Amino acid sequence: MNLIEEFNAYRAKMNEKILAEDNKVIKRFFNLDTNTYAEGELDIKTKEMIGLACSMVLRCDDCIKYHLGKSHEAGLKKEEIFEVFSIAMVIGGSIVIPHLRRAVEYWEELENQ
Repeated sequence: MNLIEEFNAYRAKMNEKILAEDNKVIKRFFNLDTNTYAEGELDIKTKEMIGLACSMVLRCDDCIKYHLGKSHEAGLKKEEIFEVFSIAMVIGGSIVIPHLRRAVEYWEELENQ
C-alpha cells in the first residue's frame, strides 16, 4: 500500500469508528467541516489552498495530506501548490520546513498515481 492509500484507508476506518458512536457534537463538527469546504462565494480550489496554508502553519501533517489530496482532486498545479507552501512558510516560519518536506513527498505521490 502506498503513502496515499495508507493515509486514506486509515482516515476512512477511523472516521467510520468515530461516527458510529453517534455523538451529536462530533457529527455536527464533521458536518461543519464538510460544508466549510463546499463551493460557495469562494471556489473549492481557493478554499483548499487556504486550508492547506493554515494546516501547514498549524503543523498538522494529517490535515496537510488531506488538503493536498483535495487540492489535487480540484486540479491545482504544482506551481500553485508551491505558492501556497511559500505563503505558509512566510506566515509560519522555519518550523514549517519539516512539514514542507513531507508535503512535497505527498504531493509527488499524488502526481505519480
